[in-house]
Amino acid sequence: MGQGRSGLGLEAQREAIARFAEAEGFQLAGEFVEVETGKGADVLDRRPQLAAALAEAKHRKCAVAVAKLDRLSRDVHFISGLMAERVQFVVTELGADVDPFLLHLYAVLAEKERRLISQRTRDALAAKKAQGKQLGNPKLVAAATRRDKVLRPILQKLAGQSLRAIAAEFDRRGIKSWSGKPWNAVSVRNAMVRLGFQATGGAS
Repeated sequence: MGQGRSGLGLEAQREAIARFAEAEGFQLAGEFVEVETGKGADVLDRRPQLAAALAEAKHRKCAVAVAKLDRLSRDVHFISGLMAERVQFVVTELGADVDPFLLHLYAVLAEKERRLISQRTRDALAAKKAQGKQLGNPKLVAAATRRDKVLRPILQKLAGQSLRAIAAEFDRRGIKSWSGKPWNAVSVRNAMVRLGFQATGGAS
């Protein structure tokens, strides 16, 4: 399992996992690459490759291997949940026999790092805004504004329908989501909140 956006590049992650597998006598059954991150109860909805990796590992009765713990998640609750449910995963930089207590401690540190990065980003953006600087790429901001103008009347027309039904309609019309990927219940809900709509239609 690897993520594209990382301080440890994708190729470096592949090499680290390959070296670990060779040293420990493990066989790699497949590779799952993802560039999205996420936290919270719906993390697996926003990280389909992680969900697929966990499902495949369960099917094969084997472990998911990651180069670093934060490539799996920086959410200590999510990591603790996997440990409590005895989901098998291996972090190559920590070794095959890392003590569960240490693994939990590393998860706490990874979450703390995520919070510090998020706070630094917010502080930097606030400082730029205070200086009167325009935030974000002007072209992306303009594209987002145009997209929102298209979405608003569609959402008004489809009020009360399920989030997945709305997602399917957006895709049918060829409207791109913020990530450029097909719409899903989470991305529709986020769009509705951003545009001031109440997401009451449910996911199904």
